[in-house]
Amino acid sequence: MPSLPPARPRILYVTDLAYQARGRRYCDEDIDLTSRLRADFDLALCHPLDAAGLMDAFDAVVVRNSGPVLGYQTEYDAFRERATDAGTRVYNQLSGRADMAGKQYLLDLSAVGFPVIPTVDRIEDLHRLPRADRYVVKPKLGADSIGLQIVPADRLPALADGSVLVQPCVDFSYEVSFYFVDHDFQYALYAPDTGQRWRLETYEPTAADLEFAQRFVDWNTIDHGIQRVDACRAPDGELLLVELEDLNPYLSLEVLDDTRRDAFVAALKASLRRFVGA
Repeated sequence: MPSLPPARPRILYVTDLAYQARGRRYCDEDIDLTSRLRADFDLALCHPLDAAGLMDAFDAVVVRNSGPVLGYQTEYDAFRERATDAGTRVYNQLSGRADMAGKQYLLDLSAVGFPVIPTVDRIEDLHRLPRADRYVVKPKLGADSIGLQIVPADRLPALADGSVLVQPCVDFSYEVSFYFVDHDFQYALYAPDTGQRWRLETYEPTAADLEFAQRFVDWNTIDHGIQRVDACRAPDGELLLVELEDLNPYLSLEVLDDTRRDAFVAALKASLRRFVGA
């Protein structure tokens, strides 16, 4: 009797194909990426609100372009709790302590001397920030620039109440993002025009750049998943962390050439196979 072929891992891929993001088409990225993953996995797509009810039938849940969880925080918290209680494999792992857990990490990292844009959350700590004409104020639980304000110094006393982060408005040269699968660097992209955050080009990082980005990925508590280290080049040439996206980072795969895109997909497939033990 002929033997049956080995069962392929079953992946529940969580995405909101209808989410409208400024300057990006989330749906296109996930349509392309899932078409590539299907070569190695049995895969189904679902909306983030349906994930908790469907995940028991799959070997792993992959959370990708699911949009900010602020619009469905209660349901997301219930999904996390159920997945944790059931031991469900969720990719990215739910142990992340960067954007996955809010923006508190920017305060924590700033306080211990990591190269982060100086950050405080209370008016009595404003003296710790470099003096600036304008300041960035954003919610600790914000995402995708929701609630972000740029304000003059005289407005800070009414805003810095512990629920927001306050940072000097840095006159940076450009923003650059470093993309990792597990702890391994994959590629980097940057926005040479500071007024167009999502008009990206390939960036060739130096050894010092990679050391900077790797430090944050190694600090985080995710062994299986995709992370994006967003940084800005300060006027003195130093890179400063803007955010460490460890929940569902948009990957800008459409910017990559075929060689880089294929290499990323191969790394992602290998990571997922390790994650499910296949």
